[in-house]
Amino acid sequence: PIQNCTNKKTVYTNRVRRLAVRSDNMKTDRVITAMIEYFGSDKKRIHHFLKVYSFAKTIGESENLLPDDQELLEISAIVHDIGIKELEGPHEAEKLLAALGYEKTFIDKVCYLVGHHHTYGNIDTLPYRILVEADFLVNLYEDDSSRSAAEQAYDKIFRTKTGKNLLKIMFLTP
Repeated sequence: PIQNCTNKKTVYTNRVRRLAVRSDNMKTDRVITAMIEYFGSDKKRIHHFLKVYSFAKTIGESENLLPDDQELLEISAIVHDIGIKELEGPHEAEKLLAALGYEKTFIDKVCYLVGHHHTYGNIDTLPYRILVEADFLVNLYEDDSSRSAAEQAYDKIFRTKTGKNLLKIMFLTP
């Protein structure tokens, strides 16, 4: 009986592994490692991008993004604050992603999001919208923002059902 249980567990584990395999294009682990190397001992920056990535991934999956848009969102979330100290985000993102083997058209889309994720007037794609919402969720927490600030973000920035729900749970529910 114990051997039978072990065999079933092995079969299940192998199925889960196969399901978890991503396409070769989705190299988030490599990008995360490269960003940790980029920020070095700046733990605040590292924790920030990891939290934004986590919220972006969650919101994108909940909003049923297409795989290409999900990849764009996740990679953009990981690198969204690259170059923040030098104010050269898009250029730094381009260098990092090119070194990791991403195609120029994909890099250009990421660079656009990196360069505009604090521009809220003309959000024209769902990955852009979700990146802004994910960054807001993290910034509201990290900046210890007031309830009023969260309410304003809810009314003026958040549009996705998932993002609004997360903001409500985290900042607007007593």
